[in-house]
Order: sequence, then C-alpha cells, then structure tokens
Amino acid sequence: NDNYYGKKPYFTQLTILFPEEDTAFELVKSHQADVVQAPFTSLNQTVDGYELINYTSPRAQGLSLPYLNNTGLTTDNGHAVGNNVTADKAIREALNIGIDRTSIINSVYKGYGKAEYSGVDSQVYANNDSKVTDNNPQEAKNILEQAGWVDTNGDGIREKDGKNASFKLYYSSKDQSRQSLATVISEQAKPLGINIELVGTDWDTIYQNMYSEAALMQQSSDNPYRTIYQQYHSKENFTEDDYMNPNAYNSSEVDAILEEALSSTNQNESNNLWAKAAYTGNGGFGPKGDAPWLWVADYNYCYFVKDGINMGKEPIMGQDYLANICDWTRENTTT
Repeated sequence: NDNYYGKKPYFTQLTILFPEEDTAFELVKSHQADVVQAPFTSLNQTVDGYELINYTSPRAQGLSLPYLNNTGLTTDNGHAVGNNVTADKAIREALNIGIDRTSIINSVYKGYGKAEYSGVDSQVYANNDSKVTDNNPQEAKNILEQAGWVDTNGDGIREKDGKNASFKLYYSSKDQSRQSLATVISEQAKPLGINIELVGTDWDTIYQNMYSEAALMQQSSDNPYRTIYQQYHSKENFTEDDYMNPNAYNSSEVDAILEEALSSTNQNESNNLWAKAAYTGNGGFGPKGDAPWLWVADYNYCYFVKDGINMGKEPIMGQDYLANICDWTRENTTT
C-alpha cells in the first residue's frame, strides 16, 4: 500500500504458499521459497543455501487424561464420559514423574523444544511450585505400588481391583509429530507397568472419545482465559464441539480461584491467581496438584531461511514470525 502511513517495508510484494507438510521440504531443496516452516521430518536435515532457525514458543504438547470415573455419564452425542484407570491420581502422577521429558524432546523434536509441566510454564502467570521432578521411574513405581497397582500375573501391566493399568491414547493420524510423540510416551510408560494403546484417527473421532480416553492435544495461546480458565474450569455439559477441558477436570477449589482471577481488575493480582490455580498447596491443575494432564514439551517453530534473508528480531511467540515483516530485508541483493 503506497499510501500506508507507517514504515515503508523493504519488500514490496509477498507470495505466501500453503504446501502440505510432506511437500513443504521440496520447496527448500529446490530453492523455490525464501522462508519455509520446517516439516517435522526435516528437523535433522541440512540444505545448502539455507539456515535452519528456531523460535521458542509456548506450543505445549500434552496428554489430556480423563479425570472422572466412568459412572454412566455420556456426551451430548451419547459417547462415554470418564475412565476408571486415568481417574486414579496415582496413574496420572506416576506418568508425570516417570517419563523423561528431555529425552523425548531430543528424540521426537531433535532438541528443538523444552520441557513443559503445567501447560503454561512460559507465561507470566506460570507457577514453578506446580512442577514435579521427572525421569524418576522408581518413584513412579512406588506411587503405583502404594495405590494398589500391582502386576500380579507377570505380564508387565499392573492391575487394581480387577482392571488393568491400560487406556487408549487418541492422536491425529495426519500429524507426524504427534504420532511420534504418542509412540515415545507409550514406550516410556511400559516399564512403569502402564499400557497405552495408540489410536491414530481423525479429529471427529478424537472429540467423540476425549472424555473417556486420553487425547494428544496442543495449546499455544498466551491468553490465560483460554489456557487456564477454559482449560481447567469445571464443565457441566460434555459437548463434543468444545475441546477445552477435554478430560472434564473438576475442582471447586480451582473454580473459585479462576473465577476470582477472571473478575479481578488488577493485572498483577490476576496473574497471581492464575498461578495459584496451578498449585494450591494440595490441589491445582499442575502435575504437583491434581495432575489432570501429562504436559510434555514446548515444540519450537523452526524455519528454513534462505541465505541473505534477514527476518529481524525474534518474535515473542515463534508462530508469529510475520509480525515484523516490515523489518525484513534481503541482505544479498544478488541472491
């Protein structure tokens, strides 16, 4: 826009492409694009003439673990609500403590990420006290043993009250990174005596089963109303078109804190309340509290950038890489 009142950009035209994930890397290898979001399968690749850069992001990846027992409740479409295995806090707590988040990040994301515990660790309203120390399989086993989960028949899967420590994990079959993450988590759960059955499928099927089985989800907003209030405030209607709080987490103590935070007119006070909801000293939505989720990692946004392209200052959130497009330049005009 020649009449734009603000700063004149270096580039006068942009061509934005929308390739499928499995073909995006071809744009890099053929030098057809200047900036390409790196597909998951290309994170360990190099291409002459390009640099792989990564921007940090609160793109939290985690497992929603059904919080309620199966008592016959159903969704608005008649699908089950509740899971008698994941409703046991010992299962959720053992997974949070027993898995090795660092090894998962190195294996799945080739190191382009960082450990995530509460789903909002990177936010100003994070609560470090809500975290646990992970990669401690022996402590995880002790938690399960004390809660009565014991492998009595030697098949490697613990049992309690006639049921196996086993549940399904639904993930989007079109997302290779989620498939890889689900597989590694399932593998790490086996030595703990927990069997996670993987189900790769479409999102409609995931929404039908998210209240009764684990689901691999992502959240990347910096808005506490979305990342905390909608994610952890109790639900009365189990609708399949509302994927916030998919595990039906329910805590009157947390509800009261969230409602107070939402009504506060003081930003600092509100942030302190959002943080308090993660760990109250006894409960809370974090892994040290009620542990309704198994948050695992923040997955960075990675881009192949052609030599000579200067993308300016790193954005606050890695997905907002076009926010400063007016500052972009091409340093080598002969490229």
